[in-house]
Amino acid sequence: MTTNAMSAWMNAGMDAWFLGLESSMVIGLRLAKMSRGGAPAANEMSLMVTEKMQSGIDLAAALATGKLGSTPVAGARGTINHLRRKVAANRRRLTR
Repeated sequence: MTTNAMSAWMNAGMDAWFLGLESSMVIGLRLAKMSRGGAPAANEMSLMVTEKMQSGIDLAAALATGKLGSTPVAGARGTINHLRRKVAANRRRLTR
């Protein structure tokens, strides 16, 4: 494996690590909101499911059309970046 390839995979690993970190924060924020119950909790649960379904559809479309790149590392990074954008948007929304 070349130095550039190793560097690309290391960067993908760091991106995945940050995705995990931010996802953990969003999970905690969502659990706190849902623990209060009521309509806001029900709305959050519904939003969570529909967002995940739409994100999966969008990701599959990006893969099918080549928007994630043509190499394994490009596909991995594209997938991670797609998910990070969604998670970051949820973090911003839940911390307002």
